[in-house]
Amino acid sequence: MRIGVLTGGGDVPGLNPCIKAIVDRATHDGHSVLGIRRGWAGLLEYDINAEDNSACVIPLTPDRVRTIDRYGGTYLHTSRTNPGRVSTSGLPPFLPAPVGNPPYDCTAHVLGVINHLGIDVLLPIGGDDTLGYGLHLHRQGARVVAIPKTMDNDVHGTDYCIGFSTAITRSVEYLHALRTTIGSHERVGIVELFGRNSGETALVAAYLADTDRALIPEVPVDLEHLARLVVQDRESNPSHYALLAVSEGAVLSGGSVVESGQEDAYGHRKLGGIGQILSDGLKALTGIGIVYQQLAYLMRSGAPDSLDRMVATSYGNLALELALRGESGMMVGLKDGLYTKMPIEVIGEGLKRVDVGELYDPDEYRPLVRHLIGKPMFLY
Repeated sequence: MRIGVLTGGGDVPGLNPCIKAIVDRATHDGHSVLGIRRGWAGLLEYDINAEDNSACVIPLTPDRVRTIDRYGGTYLHTSRTNPGRVSTSGLPPFLPAPVGNPPYDCTAHVLGVINHLGIDVLLPIGGDDTLGYGLHLHRQGARVVAIPKTMDNDVHGTDYCIGFSTAITRSVEYLHALRTTIGSHERVGIVELFGRNSGETALVAAYLADTDRALIPEVPVDLEHLARLVVQDRESNPSHYALLAVSEGAVLSGGSVVESGQEDAYGHRKLGGIGQILSDGLKALTGIGIVYQQLAYLMRSGAPDSLDRMVATSYGNLALELALRGESGMMVGLKDGLYTKMPIEVIGEGLKRVDVGELYDPDEYRPLVRHLIGKPMFLY
């Protein structure tokens, strides 16, 4: 068999161990692996009539991937390309514009490339958007086994996505590190973390770092009420400071998500900036100095922690096992602490969000874990 593997969307620690696991096992069992570069862009931009397409696909061998698991990011690179929604400027120069108005659906070309390359099964590693296009290809007849990845941990159907543990580890480290500056200046620290629709990353990081408050997308924030709480937190702290963890998707009561820039191929604009709005508002209401810090890409930088190495390696092996057994239209995952598989359609069957009733106090804006018996390790 010839297996195609790609990584799409944001990079996270753990992608490289997953790629390596796929390549090592496939090669050992007598199969070959093609690495598709820059996510779905590698298939969109592949020119069947060109002599050199090494910018789009490369053969992956054990020698080539021998050391990649030691590093973060993705050896195959990534993009947010969606071949089902391609703008006029995004069309490869060799590809005639499909009939109709943009955005164009170039899936027919992608299917042609898959056939031309002799790829028997695709193993996309990504979040909702990347795997959503994988689902589309599955429905068009391509063989697909999906691997969930996102540090937001919000792919529906699985308890765990590659990258989540390392993002929590990084966030806790930096939240604690920032206490020294915030405490030295007796200020309020606002640390903004990634998390578009789900507050899981910010909430778990706040739970483990024991921040004073945690603001998540699932619960709008009353700024005046928050100001009163923060003043109390600071006054009751012997070091005279307060610390807040804020998800980038958090919103003020009556407000909207802070976005900027143009929509990408999946309809998303760039998030970020709610922390600055909170900083300005809290300073105006309290008169207290604010330290505002976006952790942003630091959360997804560097090598994966041991848990992400474990899950990524296991997901790679499980996905390949399903592919070699002839299965298709599946996604690997973890449920109740057990590795499992599920139909890839599960991606679009619901939204994975924080269970506010079980895990959050919306009046106090902080984690509140009411029950632990029967909860998975990360509580979600």
